[in-house]
Amino acid sequence: MPLSIIGREKEKEKLDKILQSNQSEFLAIYGRRRVGKTFLIRQHLKENIVFEISGTKDGAKEQQLLNFFGEYLRHTRRLSETQTPVSWHQAFEYLAGYLADLPRPATKHVVFLDEMPWLDTPKSGFTSALEFFWNQHVSKMDHVLLIACGSASSWIRKNLINARGGLYNRITQRIKLMPFTLYETAVFFQSLGVNLPHYQILELYMVMGGIPFYLKEIEKGKSATQLIDDICFSPQGLLREEYNQLYHSLFRNAEHHITIIETLATRPQGMTRTAIAADTKISEGPLTKTLEELTECDFISIYQPLFNKKKDAIYKLTDLYSLFYLKFIQSNKGAGSRIWEQLSKQSAYAAWSGYAFENICMMHINQIKSALGISGVYTKHGSWKFKGDDTLPGAQVDMIIDRADQIIHLCEAKFTKENYALAKDTAAHLRLRKSIFKQASQTKKAIFTTLLTTYPALQNRYYFEEIDSEITMEALFEP
Repeated sequence: MPLSIIGREKEKEKLDKILQSNQSEFLAIYGRRRVGKTFLIRQHLKENIVFEISGTKDGAKEQQLLNFFGEYLRHTRRLSETQTPVSWHQAFEYLAGYLADLPRPATKHVVFLDEMPWLDTPKSGFTSALEFFWNQHVSKMDHVLLIACGSASSWIRKNLINARGGLYNRITQRIKLMPFTLYETAVFFQSLGVNLPHYQILELYMVMGGIPFYLKEIEKGKSATQLIDDICFSPQGLLREEYNQLYHSLFRNAEHHITIIETLATRPQGMTRTAIAADTKISEGPLTKTLEELTECDFISIYQPLFNKKKDAIYKLTDLYSLFYLKFIQSNKGAGSRIWEQLSKQSAYAAWSGYAFENICMMHINQIKSALGISGVYTKHGSWKFKGDDTLPGAQVDMIIDRADQIIHLCEAKFTKENYALAKDTAAHLRLRKSIFKQASQTKKAIFTTLLTTYPALQNRYYFEEIDSEITMEALFEP
């Protein structure tokens, strides 16, 4: 990965502002595993960090404390405490003394506690010790920024942001780090010396999402097909085995999480909570907790259907890597080299790529609004489903943009390797869907059909009859 930070302009601006504040600060930074949280803090604040410790996955309390003490000795040059702390309270007392002895900086000293959820082992007393450390010491040090970082976003939200005990309302700042957009991904590739056309970047994004740790595996001089083969299917490929570690590294009991992920992978259009419960047989309490955790960690997304009841909310698997792994990698590990070129010619590829492209469009809703010229218009976006009744047949729209200025876009995403040609039967389907939507929703707004494509569609007779606006992948690559 390049040493310079790609993108993250708003985050860097916020960090700079925090450094200049006239009070002590407690920052929680969280986001999906491998999204670049540690890299951002280490690179942007490297001149300010005076202490850093990272939790160890499945490490016992004693091991975590030993790691803490090792870092403490390194920073104090062994001139202070000489006994390994036996508790987190003692460890934080050591740290408080160290901070008190440091000369006052021009901005702020940074204490960086990385992978904090892993430090909080069962019955370790970590959170109560952290609470005392902040309330008794750091909150009185206006020249200190305490950073709590973790990929288990649900832990961060529960124990810090939404804490009910002594850490209630103590978080002063928060940053949720999101995956790269397509624009940031293209810039990242340029920094690696990789020059690929947008279509091939989109192919790679459909497999890996905007996860920097995955994207750094891209090598110049290879096509997207070669790269996917190397990274996902070769025995040494990073993403061949990543899935097996991903969920277990975040959740102490990951069986329910994996069950839900694999259930949603079989229904890429999404499922209601009721359907997930019926398919997985997970009871109410654990189901609620697991869905919340998967949503917080950005593996699944909830889409509130427009014009439907809240109980009809749709859960979708939107982690692009997990979807690709379960669709292709899992069942093709022993298939030999250059398997992706063969798989990408099969019918399963067309179905998968369509759903992946649709998910990417939802992730880039701001770019789509900009391309439509409605960036300044208040909108809601989601999906819509009508089961049908005695009068009207059923219909479904996976992506709707509902505008406050009395217009609704029914979006149709089409991922193709060349210019899309709207066929007679597809045009008839879009026309019928629009009619059902208008009657079933009883909306008085104008309804437009918007086509989302890779390359510009061929403007044939059916295109002019049914398509009101079109957005190509180029718009998705805008900042």
